[in-house]
Amino acid sequence: MSEKKSFGKKGLDLLRSNTVPLMFILICAVCIPLSGLSAGYLFNEIVTRMGRNIFMILSLLIPIMAGMGLNFGMTLGAMAGQIALIFVSDWQIWGIPGVVLAMILSIPFSAILGLVCGTILNMAKGGEMITGYILNFFMGNGIYQMIVLYIMGSIIPIAHASIMLPRGYGIRNTVSLLNMRQCLDDLLAIRIQGVKIPVFTFILVGLFCLFIVWFRRTKLGQDMRAVGQDMEVARAAGIKVDRTRLISIMMSTVFAGIGMVIYLQNMGNLPTYTGHAQIGMFCIAALLIGGASVDKASIGNAFLGVILFHLMFIVAPNAGGFITGDSMVGEYFRVFLSYGIITVALIMYEAKKRMNKSKAGQELAQAQKEEGAR
Repeated sequence: MSEKKSFGKKGLDLLRSNTVPLMFILICAVCIPLSGLSAGYLFNEIVTRMGRNIFMILSLLIPIMAGMGLNFGMTLGAMAGQIALIFVSDWQIWGIPGVVLAMILSIPFSAILGLVCGTILNMAKGGEMITGYILNFFMGNGIYQMIVLYIMGSIIPIAHASIMLPRGYGIRNTVSLLNMRQCLDDLLAIRIQGVKIPVFTFILVGLFCLFIVWFRRTKLGQDMRAVGQDMEVARAAGIKVDRTRLISIMMSTVFAGIGMVIYLQNMGNLPTYTGHAQIGMFCIAALLIGGASVDKASIGNAFLGVILFHLMFIVAPNAGGFITGDSMVGEYFRVFLSYGIITVALIMYEAKKRMNKSKAGQELAQAQKEEGAR
C-alpha cells in the first residue's frame, strides 16, 4: 500500500514539475491538425528555427546555474550583436568573414554591457529578474536607440549612406544583410527529403553544449552552482559571491551577442530598432516551456522548449484562422502565451518556494517539540 502511495506521489510530483511542457504538447497536438500544414513543412520550419534560436536560449543556462534566475538582461547582448553587424555592414565585409568579424566585435561590446548589468544585479540581490527586465527596457529604448539614431553618423563615422537615414546621421530602420544571409547555415548544409539541415550551425550549437557540460565541472562552474544553492554558505566557504555572479552574467551576455549574429544572418536583415525587443522574452518563454524553472534548467529543456514554442508559433495562425476565420487571432494567441507562460512559471516557482519554506518550518517545529518532550 505504501509503495503504491509512494509511486502515486512520485507521479504527481512528476506531473506537477512538467505541467508547462505537457500543456504545450496538448496545445500543439490540437493545433497541428487544424492548421492543415504538412509534416515536411513543419519539420523544415522547426529545424530552421532551432538553428536560428537555440544558441541564444542556451546562453540563459549559465546565470540560472549561479542562482540569478532568468537573465532578461541577455537583450543587452543582442544589442551588442546588432551594433557589431551595423559596423560590418558599413565596412562591406560579407559572407563568412563578415559573420566571424561581427561575432568577434560583439564580444567586447557584450562584455562591457554584461559588466554593467552584472554590477547592477549584484546590488539588487533577490530581485535580479525584475531589475534585469527594467535595465533591458532602459538600455534598449534609451542608450541603444540614442547611439543608433543620433550618434552613429554624427559622432561615430559611418561611411555608406545606404545604411544611414536621409538626414545624414542615424541608421535606417532596416539594414540589409542579404550578402551574408544564411552563409553559416549553407556551410556544410545537407538536404534530407527536401528538409535543409544547417550542419555547421548545429556544430556550433553542439560545441556550445559541450562547453556548458565541461564548464559545470570546472572550479568556476562548481562555484557558480554553490552560489546558486546558497550564497551565505558559498561565502563562508571562501567563494567570492559577487564576482562569481558577475562573471555568469557577463558570459551569458557575450554568448547572447554571438547568438544574435547567428540569428540575424539566418534572417538576412537587421531591424535596427526592433530586432532585440522581443528576443529576451521569447528565449525565456521557450526555455520555460521546455520544463525549466527559475532555479533549474538543462540543455534538454532548451531543445524541448524551442521545438514546442516554435511549433506553436508556426501552427497557431492557421489554427486560429480555421477556428475563428481570422488568422490574427492565432498571432495574438501565441504572443499572449509567450507572456502568460512566463507569468505562470514565476507564480509556480514562488508557490513552490513558499511551500518548501513552510515545510521546513513545520519540520523544525516538530524537531523542537520532540526535543522538548525528551
